[in-house]
Amino acid sequence: MPQTGDRSDLEVRLRRIDGRGYRAYREIEGSWLLARDLLLHVDHVQGDPFAAPSRLRLEVPQSRARFPEALFTHRERRRGLEDFVGRVAAAAAGRNRCGRGSGRSGQVEVDRGGQEILHRSTVTIDGSRVELRLTAGLPAAGRRVMGRQAAEMLLEDLPRLAGHCLVYGELDRRRAEAHCRAAEDQHALRGQLERLGLVAFAADGALLPRRSGVDDRPLGKGAVPLHSPKRLRVEVELPNAGRISGMGIPAGVTLIVGGGFHGKSTLLKALERSVYDHVPGDGRHLCATVPSTVKVRAEDGRHIAGVDISPFIGRLPGGRGTGAFCTDNASGSTSQAANIIEALEMGSRLLLLDEDTCATNFMIRDERMQALVAREKEPITPFLDKVRLLYEELGVSTILVMGGSGDYFEAADLVLMMDEYVPRDVTAEARAVAERFGRRRRPEADSGFGTLTPRRPDDKSFDASRGRRTVKIDVKGLRTVRYGTTHIDLSGLEQLVDVAQTRTLGRIIHLYESRYCGRGKHLRDELEALFADLEREGFDLVAPRLEGGLALPRIQEVAMAINRMRSLKVLPPP
Repeated sequence: MPQTGDRSDLEVRLRRIDGRGYRAYREIEGSWLLARDLLLHVDHVQGDPFAAPSRLRLEVPQSRARFPEALFTHRERRRGLEDFVGRVAAAAAGRNRCGRGSGRSGQVEVDRGGQEILHRSTVTIDGSRVELRLTAGLPAAGRRVMGRQAAEMLLEDLPRLAGHCLVYGELDRRRAEAHCRAAEDQHALRGQLERLGLVAFAADGALLPRRSGVDDRPLGKGAVPLHSPKRLRVEVELPNAGRISGMGIPAGVTLIVGGGFHGKSTLLKALERSVYDHVPGDGRHLCATVPSTVKVRAEDGRHIAGVDISPFIGRLPGGRGTGAFCTDNASGSTSQAANIIEALEMGSRLLLLDEDTCATNFMIRDERMQALVAREKEPITPFLDKVRLLYEELGVSTILVMGGSGDYFEAADLVLMMDEYVPRDVTAEARAVAERFGRRRRPEADSGFGTLTPRRPDDKSFDASRGRRTVKIDVKGLRTVRYGTTHIDLSGLEQLVDVAQTRTLGRIIHLYESRYCGRGKHLRDELEALFADLEREGFDLVAPRLEGGLALPRIQEVAMAINRMRSLKVLPPP
C-alpha cells in the first residue's frame, strides 16, 4: 500500500530498511511532505538497482513557487515556460550526479529536449502547483538497500533541486521570459502563414546551418545569416518580437536549385524542422512552415497496407491493380508513392522532397527514356507530371530540392537558387531557360490527379502483448518501437526529432488500439478524435503511471508509424 507521511516518517522508514533486500524500497512508495511547501511522490520503485530507475515527482504549491500568471495562462507561453523549467532541472540534476553504489544508484535524471520546444510531460505548471517528474536510481550495495545514502538523495538533494528550479525567484527570469516569448511568437508566426498565402517563412538573419549531422545546434563561425530576396521579402507582426521581415515562400510549387554544397538541403532541413518551435538562439526560432508539412522520401523495403497508389502507379505487370496496394517489401517508387498518398490522407498541405532521398524513376522520365520505353510499358506516372495537379486540384504545395533536372522549371511557380547559402529568386531566368530549350518530353499524366481513398485499419492489426505481458511496448532509440512482438521501423520519419516523442508514440498507438480503432471511421477521423482528447486530458491519458520523459509527436508521425506496422491490415471500402 502506498504510504503517506512527512520528512521524519520517510527518514525513519529508510533507516529501518537499511541493509535489507532491494525490494524493501517498495515500502517508501507513496507521498511524503518533505517541507511545508514541498511534496515528494514516489510513484514507482525499481525492482533491481540495474533495472529502469524509479519514478518520482516533486510538487511545489504556487503560493511558494510564485510563477507569474501571465507566463502560464496562455497555452503557448506555458509550453515555453514548462520547457524552460525542465531544461534548468535537467542541467541541475546533471551537475549533482554522483555514484552511490551499484547499477544506477545515485543517478537523478530529468528529461531535457534538444533544439525544439515540445509539449512534454516533465513539468506541469498551473494556478495551483508546479510539478517536476524525474527518475532516480535508489542507492544499493549489490542488491541491498543503502538507507543513509537514500536519505541524502531524497531528503537533501531533491529539496535542493526543487528549490533551484521550481521557485520562480530562483530562476533566471530574463531567460525564462525569453523562452516563453519565443514559443508564443513562433506559434503566432505559423498561424499567419495561410492568411499571407504562404506555406513557409524564414526570418532575415536566421542561421540555418547546423554544426554537424549529429549536432543540431547552430553552426557558429562561418555561418551565413539568411537574407531574403527582394521579391520574396514579407513583413509580419509578432506579439513580442514586433515587426520582422523574412523570406516568405508562397503556396504552389517551389524548386530549390543550386550547386552542390551551397545550402539547398540545409534550407529544406530547416523548413522540415520548422513545424516545431525552437529555443531562443537556435537560429531557426523565427522560421515556420504550415503545421501539417510532411517530408517525403523513398523507403525501400517498407510495409504498405491497402494504399491507393494509382494516381502515381497504374496497373502492374501481370494485371495486378494498385487501387489497394499491399506489399511487405516496397520498392523505391511504390514506397514514395505510398508515402505521398498517406500524407494526403492525413491532410498534409505541404510536401517537402529532396532529390537525394527520392526514387529517380518516380521523379522523372526524360524524353530519351520515353522514346525507348513505350508509355504503355511504364506503369509509373512521374511526380513531375503530378506536382502541379497536386496544387491546382488539391491545394497541396510542394517544396522540392532539385539539382539534376531542369524539366521541373516549367512546373514551378518559384525557383530559388542557393548561392553560397544565400537564396536568390531565379524564377524568371529558369522560365527563360525552359523556353529556350523547349519542351522535349511528353507529359504523361492522365486527366486529373486521381482519387484519394481513405482507409479504415482493422482493429485485429494491433496486439501489444508479448509473453506473459498483455502490454509490452519498448523503444530502441529514436527510430524503433517494439509494439508487442511487432517491430516498427521509423527511420523514414525525418520529422521525428526526440526519443521522448518515440516513447509517447508507442503509447498513443496502444491508446488508439484500445479506444478508437474499429469504430467504423477512417484513420484520420479516429486519430483526430484521439488528439482532441489528448489536448483536453493531457499526457496521463496515455501514461496513467504518471511518467516524465514523454513528448507529444504530431498526428502525422503517429499515422506514419501505424502505416509502417507489418501487422497492419485495412478493411475494404464499404
